[in-house]
Amino acid sequence: MRVNLTAHTSSFGADTGMSEPVVLTVRPACRIPGDFRYMTDGKSLLKLLRQGTELRSTVIETFEKDLQLTRAAKLLGVEMSDKVLTEIGYFVD
Repeated sequence: MRVNLTAHTSSFGADTGMSEPVVLTVRPACRIPGDFRYMTDGKSLLKLLRQGTELRSTVIETFEKDLQLTRAAKLLGVEMSDKVLTEIGYFVD
């Protein structure tokens, strides 16, 4: 399923060991209703992106830098398997 991902945090980065809370909003890319908020931490989020998507490492690194600098980052049109979405609690119909 293609989704848009938006992450927000109050603080993120090397000083905290990337263990600060992150709110990840998952929204279907096809603009149908279905927003889902997932609480995680920076380290787990990056692991999820590396293992649960086919994004290039450069895209994930840019996402990480955006989150560090602006405390918000977006990824649009990310292909995520139904298995990964179900594991984070997103209901896939």
